[in-house]
Amino acid sequence: MAEGSGGSGGSGRGPPCPGAASAFRRWEQLRRRAATPWARGLLAAAAGLGLLYAVLRVPLRLRDGLAAVTVFLSTLTPKFYFALTVTSSFISGLIFVFEWWHFRKYGTSFIEQVSVSHLRPLIGGAESSPPAPAAFSAGENDTSRQNMPECKVWRNPLNLFRGAEYSRYMWVTGKEPLTYYDMNLSAQDHQTFFTCDTDALRPSDTVMQKAWRERNPQARIKAAYQALELNNDCATAYVLLAEEEATTIVDAEKYFKQALKAGEMIYRKSQNCHSQSPQHEAQLRRDTNVLVYVKRRLAMCARKLGRIREAVKMMRDLMKEFPLLSMLNIHENLLEALLELQAYADVQAVLAKYDDISLPKSAAICYTAALLKARAVSERFSPETASKRGLSTAEINAVEAIHRAVEFNPHVPKYLLEMKSLVLPPEHILKRGDSEAVAYAFFHLQHWKRIEGALNLLHCTWEGTFHEVSVYPQKELPFFIHFTAGLCSFSAMLALLTHQFPELMVIFAKAVSTVSVMGLAKVSCGFWGILWSRMK
Repeated sequence: MAEGSGGSGGSGRGPPCPGAASAFRRWEQLRRRAATPWARGLLAAAAGLGLLYAVLRVPLRLRDGLAAVTVFLSTLTPKFYFALTVTSSFISGLIFVFEWWHFRKYGTSFIEQVSVSHLRPLIGGAESSPPAPAAFSAGENDTSRQNMPECKVWRNPLNLFRGAEYSRYMWVTGKEPLTYYDMNLSAQDHQTFFTCDTDALRPSDTVMQKAWRERNPQARIKAAYQALELNNDCATAYVLLAEEEATTIVDAEKYFKQALKAGEMIYRKSQNCHSQSPQHEAQLRRDTNVLVYVKRRLAMCARKLGRIREAVKMMRDLMKEFPLLSMLNIHENLLEALLELQAYADVQAVLAKYDDISLPKSAAICYTAALLKARAVSERFSPETASKRGLSTAEINAVEAIHRAVEFNPHVPKYLLEMKSLVLPPEHILKRGDSEAVAYAFFHLQHWKRIEGALNLLHCTWEGTFHEVSVYPQKELPFFIHFTAGLCSFSAMLALLTHQFPELMVIFAKAVSTVSVMGLAKVSCGFWGILWSRMK
């Protein structure tokens, strides 16, 4: 017992019996011999032979497989090849019809959509994200605006209030006024406009970061109240409540006034320390975005509540205070308010500044310019009289302005002429697309109706812009529609040739199959040969 105890408390576990002790000694001797140079060389040689067998085994099995394939091909009959080509043509034809139907209905290729959404993440590819909408930032200027393409998703400058306007529609009809895609773009906008890297330093801003990412409106509103409990001067929390909780424009204006008071205070603080570090500069940009957004929405509240001159003054002051933020398209809000005042000289002055060839156009600019030209001649315009005496210079200018507007967005006239029914405008629009036409007509149809004869002139001249009204942007057929159509046609041609010349097509098919298998075998052998040379 004493020896056993001493062995356990010493350097390690001893063998429990004499037989085990002898086996342990033999294992130690074998391990020491294996550590000698000649033993290591023997093990390396054995490993090399094993690897050589593994490398040579693949070409040998390929040759056996090639022989088996050759035997199998020699037993196939013309009926098999005919059935194979007919089946291939039928299946590819079905795929082609489904791809065409999916493209006509949804505007995308089903195969591409599935491969991008489901297959690419599985094989480790980066999942493509939808194009980000045009956002405003304190660092933007007119130069960057000029470089932006016209066909782009933009935030609607006249977008409605979710709580006070969109939600009322849902309460009455039981239908969602906004698509999930549109709301997702707005969520991205809010995170871009109203958050920055320094939010983690302030608990209220940290809560608001989570609030902008919430999908449930009630959860966002609850988070806004939590942020106000932490900081009663959290401007972004008031913005969220104004947009989503307020059920009337009056309530929304109250929240925005509180947001303005808090935003101006935070903005002045950021101005004093923005040069200290890049983080402070990012905070200043965020605070500028918040302040501009609040002032703009307050002007829109005043416009909706009938205080139009006050709204015009607020918009002009905002454009003077932040002249570089032309990405906001505040001038489109100003144009609409001036048209409501029937201040056509002021409208012309705004157009003279923004209807420039170097700036991206919009339906609001093009059609407002056409409206002003039409106003000068529409009251006395008559198609019969014009066809007899010809068009005057002013009428030619009006018609050319209408054609210019229709060329930019051909979808607008059908909404202005009430040939298509209007719906609530989305929060984002595609320049030159149907969504921009809906947004423009929703707010500007009343201005066209107010000018006598303007819609009549539009009705008489807009279809002359094109032989056939274009759809912009024109969609190109996806690759897989071309591919499946070609595959279906090629398979059908092979089936016809196999039916007409069975013996010749069987010989051709066997030759092609044999060459393909041999080519594959050669490529595989070459690959394994290169691999073996690299390993040596």
